[in-house]
Amino acid sequence: MSPRLTGDETVLWQAAARVLDANWTGSATVPSPGLYPHQWSWDSGFVCLGLARHRYERAERELTSVLRGQWANGMVPHIVFNAKVARHAYFPGPELWRSAGAAEAPKGVETSGITLPPIQAIAALRLHAVSPDPERSRAFLRAIFPRLAAQQRYLGTVRDLGGAGLVSICHPWESGMDNSPAWDRPLAAVRLPPMRYAPGARPVSAPTGVDYDRYVWLVTAFRNAGYAGGHLRDDHPFAVEDPLVNGMYLASFQALAELAEVVGGDPLPYREEAERVRAALLDRLWDPEQRCFRALDVRTGKPVPAVTVAAFGPLLDPGLPAHAVRGLADLLLSSRFAGSAGYPVPTCDIQAAAFDRAAFWRGPAWISTNWIVWAGVREHGLGAVADLIHGSTLRLVRQSGFREFFDPFDGTGRGGHDFSWSAALVMDLLAARREGR
Repeated sequence: MSPRLTGDETVLWQAAARVLDANWTGSATVPSPGLYPHQWSWDSGFVCLGLARHRYERAERELTSVLRGQWANGMVPHIVFNAKVARHAYFPGPELWRSAGAAEAPKGVETSGITLPPIQAIAALRLHAVSPDPERSRAFLRAIFPRLAAQQRYLGTVRDLGGAGLVSICHPWESGMDNSPAWDRPLAAVRLPPMRYAPGARPVSAPTGVDYDRYVWLVTAFRNAGYAGGHLRDDHPFAVEDPLVNGMYLASFQALAELAEVVGGDPLPYREEAERVRAALLDRLWDPEQRCFRALDVRTGKPVPAVTVAAFGPLLDPGLPAHAVRGLADLLLSSRFAGSAGYPVPTCDIQAAAFDRAAFWRGPAWISTNWIVWAGVREHGLGAVADLIHGSTLRLVRQSGFREFFDPFDGTGRGGHDFSWSAALVMDLLAARREGR
């Protein structure tokens, strides 16, 4: 059991710094020692937010390390594999993805063949905002800006499977919330051939609640099609427009607009893209009866039944209409989410049949999604709600340490220990309080 982190906020900061330092490999930060031994793009984006306040130059190296895995088509893969780690130390490892055989994959770097919610532009903008050397930061941004823009182009072209301006995920892993109840119905429609695709022994970290074979078969089908965009458009059975993914996609366009100004580019195209994504979010994913955003199954054209913490992702948009902000705030504070949880924010509607307080993304609170909700409500001036999320997040780590996820009712830590994004985002929360942002 992790020790309680008692003492003032300096003690908490120092404990978080020790986690990030211990999880640094020399080129990147692993999410958790032993359990997740490679670099995940979403995790590293969150880690950058903490490193910006702790070891600034290492934050730049973290971002650069993720982007070295970028594919020629602009995709930033969800995993960049560490060649020093034993090849069978983690599943799904390089043997499943076989990225070296893909025409668009980078040479000399093994990666996965799918992506995660875009956070790199958001992280880059934050780095510049707190840089101790603005001119050096501007030079760094000039070097990576084309890669960040290419990432958005990839998402806006190859991944607009619904043809309406939103990003579709082709695998639950791409959402960052692997076994969310939002994927149950689209996954159930995936028909497997009469053979097993996943290994007999499940990894310790395998999510529960859905057939893991479907996860691996979706990867295998995409890989066997050469990771071709046409396969996703015409044949791939899983395609879902998720509000959190698209909320971060929109926020990334807004970040690119600001970054373009920093590097001497034209911000207007990115602002226009952000407006188009906002309109598509409201048109396709907003549920006026439940007054929240819900994922859309592109293959059936129907919204998925589950309401999850992903509903709050579009709050990252400062231009979200007032009626949507009010609806999401009401839902957040209701008995379906924060209103009935001692340690919010649960990742699934507490009143839903699929809710499971101990099962990864089917109920537990995570520091990453707490941070997204906190950042979103602050964006809209909901100070009291932001303070609620801020305080409950710090209580979680004070009580249970920097765990992977937490029981939303009693705050018990679960999953991996010394989890990097938990430590990094706590540092960002502490910095925000100190600066009064």
